Amino acid sequence: MKISIKKETLLKPLTYVVGVVEKRQTLPILGNVFIKSVSNHLTIIGTDLETEITTFLNKVESEDGEITVGARKLFDIVRSMPDGAIINLDAKRENKVIVSSGRTRFTLQTLPAKDFPRLEVNDWDSEFKVSRSDLSGLLGATQFAMAQQDVRYFLNGLLFEAEPGILRTVATDGHRLARSEIAVSGIETAEVQRIVPRKAVLEMQRFLSSEGGGDVNVQINANHISVSTDQLIFQSKLIDGRFPDYNSVIPSNLSKHVEVKCSEFINVLVRAAILSNEKFKGVSLLLEPGLLKVSSNNPEQEQANDEMVVDYTGESVEVGFNVNYILDALRNLETDMVVLGLQDSNTSCTIKSPNIETTLYLIMPMRL
Repeated sequence: MKISIKKETLLKPLTYVVGVVEKRQTLPILGNVFIKSVSNHLTIIGTDLETEITTFLNKVESEDGEITVGARKLFDIVRSMPDGAIINLDAKRENKVIVSSGRTRFTLQTLPAKDFPRLEVNDWDSEFKVSRSDLSGLLGATQFAMAQQDVRYFLNGLLFEAEPGILRTVATDGHRLARSEIAVSGIETAEVQRIVPRKAVLEMQRFLSSEGGGDVNVQINANHISVSTDQLIFQSKLIDGRFPDYNSVIPSNLSKHVEVKCSEFINVLVRAAILSNEKFKGVSLLLEPGLLKVSSNNPEQEQANDEMVVDYTGESVEVGFNVNYILDALRNLETDMVVLGLQDSNTSCTIKSPNIETTLYLIMPMRL
């Protein structure tokens, strides 16, 4: 097999597939990328047996054949070449591929392409199209609240909830919750709930947020999810578990609401966080008529106090929170003003835009 291709053309699909390839793997071939050429069309695949990305390149000068070669090594080689360089791959020698460009030449080991594992999925329970930018925005609004290596494995991912006309994502790590939804006209099936693993969500977002518009095709069944365009197919296994009833933890009796300027609130929190406990990152919010006061302290008996003027006339309430959780929510809302919903020192706080009901953040209180 021979391939002659421009650096930039090859680098883009390699950037996608190398993300799913594990640096440490039990099977050596899982460290490789699969490359197949048929009638001047290239297929490039990377997988870790849980997640798989397949990319397609058309009208490539090549001979038919297939190989697997070290994904990270090939990616680093291609990336190191000068812009506009022509990359040549020659796999005529057994168990070897020569990668060359100009006077530069690399000889890499290969493994049999027939041994490369694939995620074989044929039947899908539901299928719909959604705007690439809308899906990217949906993931971006919620993915930061996913748990990391929690023993409650079902929290180490993002809930996809599809119902007629609505696609919703929900994430929680047990201390905070993020929920967002978009309207999707193509969803006509009954309610479907599936949990997508954390790594798959991050890799999905990586290709969705790259250049390119239009729609993507989403397919879901009991065990897998697929998101695809004409040039790329992303597939992942799902987490087998039941996501918590998130609606039951969202308080409906919050009696104290205050609207604050998002950028000013972020600045106040950042300043207060400087002297917060490095381990717990706790800050105290005191809402009283006309003022929102933010304070923090640490084991060295140091204190920070700041405040901002707000339009509030109700009863005073003081609650402690992890400052990073609040900052994550504020920075992902992308709105000028936010509404805080409070009740007492033992009740979670809600954060949302005053004009957008589709996204909601919930932060659990902490004792300081």
